[in-house]
Amino acid sequence: MSADLDLYQDIVLEHKRAPRNFGALAGATHQAEGSNPQCGDQISVALTIEHDRIAEVSFQGQGCAICMASTSMMTEAIKGASTAAAQTLQERFRGVLTGADEPDEAYLGKLMSLAGVARYPSRIKCALLGWHALGHALQTPAPAGAQAQAVRP
Repeated sequence: MSADLDLYQDIVLEHKRAPRNFGALAGATHQAEGSNPQCGDQISVALTIEHDRIAEVSFQGQGCAICMASTSMMTEAIKGASTAAAQTLQERFRGVLTGADEPDEAYLGKLMSLAGVARYPSRIKCALLGWHALGHALQTPAPAGAQAQAVRP
């Protein structure tokens, strides 16, 4: 299998074509925005957190296939999870992509399909952008009517 085919697995392409939880989230309690000026990716993650659980999650923006697929898959993985579990998953995913953690020991489920991104240093920021925004969104409640907090990977 060629390197490009390995990077763009079917599940990644499916999430790029039809991203899950894409769109505005009315009444979000937490929100943050991320941008990668090197490639032009821009993602905003919005959460509704109730009793330390992510009741709703959505994202908006534009980006490459890796960025969009990673963020889409992230929303599926964290919806309904506790905020602590979402933060732990974010740390494990980041660890795998940066080489700090072994993929087989990270318990990433479907997110394992993105582990190959670690072999492409220029694409790691693409895959992590939505996750960075998630990390910042979890830390800071969104004031009513405020715009998303901008972050960069």
